[in-house]
Amino acid sequence: MLARVRALVTGCAGFIGSTLTDRLLADGHRVLGVDRRDGRSSQPGDGGNLTAAHGNPRFTFVQADLVRADLRPLLAGCDVVFHFAAEPGVRQSWGERFRRYALDNVVVTQRLLDASIDQPERPLIYASSSSVYGERAPAPTQEGTALQPSSPYSVSKLAGEQLCSAYADGFGVMSRILRLFTVYGPRQRHDMALMRLARSALCGEAVTVYGDGAQRRDFTYVQDVVDVALAAAAANVPPARVYNVGTGRSTSLLEAIELVAELSGRNVTASRGPARAGEVRETCADPTRAREELGIVPTTPLRDGLAAQLASVAASPGPSVVLVVAGPSPVGSTRRGV
Repeated sequence: MLARVRALVTGCAGFIGSTLTDRLLADGHRVLGVDRRDGRSSQPGDGGNLTAAHGNPRFTFVQADLVRADLRPLLAGCDVVFHFAAEPGVRQSWGERFRRYALDNVVVTQRLLDASIDQPERPLIYASSSSVYGERAPAPTQEGTALQPSSPYSVSKLAGEQLCSAYADGFGVMSRILRLFTVYGPRQRHDMALMRLARSALCGEAVTVYGDGAQRRDFTYVQDVVDVALAAAAANVPPARVYNVGTGRSTSLLEAIELVAELSGRNVTASRGPARAGEVRETCADPTRAREELGIVPTTPLRDGLAAQLASVAASPGPSVVLVVAGPSPVGSTRRGV
C-alpha cells in the first residue's frame, strides 16, 4: 500500500492520468498535476477530466509543455512521479507527425529522468505500451520476450524504456516500467476501438473496423491499471523493472462488437476498412511477474468494464439515450454491418 505522498502526475488531464489523479486524491494523497490541457469541462476537446480534481484542495495544477518546462521545480517536494504524459496512437505516428512523438515520448522522458538524478530513490512510474513486443510475440507474452516494435509510436515508447534502463544503470534512478495492454473504460479517447463501438451503439456514430475484425486484444480496465501503478510505486523492486499490465485473456474485435450490442441492446453497425500498418494481430499479457512481485493483476471482466464505459457514454452530454445494461438484447437488435 502506498503511504501518504505528494505525487507528480504527468498527463493528468488524459484518460489514464486523470483516473489516477482522482484515485490518488480519493486515497488522501496530494497531487501536483501537469498537462498541456486544463482539464476543465469548459475547455474544448479535453473532456473535462479534471473537473472534480480542480475542486479538491489537495490538487495543484500546472499547465505546461514538458518539452520546454523547467522540471526541477515541479519535482521538488514530490515523493513519487507517475509519468503518463505521451503522444498516443499507432496510426497517426507515421510520416512527419513522428517529430511530435519523438518530442513528447522520448525527449520528455529523458528530461524527467535527468531531473531525477538528484533524488534517484524517488519512484518514477513510466507508462509504456504492449506495442513494443510487435507482431511476432507469442501469446501470452512474457516481459523477457524479444522486442520488435512495428510502428513509430512503439519505437518511441521503447526508447523511453531504454532511457529508464540507462538512467537506472548510470545514476540509480528508481523507475518502474508498465507495459499497458489496450486500456479502456470511462474517459477513453474517442478514437479508440471500444469507445467508438460504445458511441456507435448509443449515439449512432459511424464506426470503421480496420481489417477483418478477428484481431485480438487484451482489454484492460483503467481502474485496474491504476491499481497496478500504485502497487508499483510502493514496491521494493530493482530499478527499471518491467511489468506487463494486462489480464492474460484476449478478445477479438468481433466478440467485443457482440458484447457491446448485447449490453446496450442496440445495433453496432460498422463498415470495413483496410488493415492499418503497425497494428499487430494479437496482444495478450502474461501477468505472472506483476502477480508475484507486486501482488496484483488486472481482474475486471470485459463485460463489467464495458458496462461501466457504456454507462459513462450514456451519462455524458450529447444525444439523450436510455441504456439497459446486461439484459438480453431485443430480437434483431444485434445485427452487425461488419
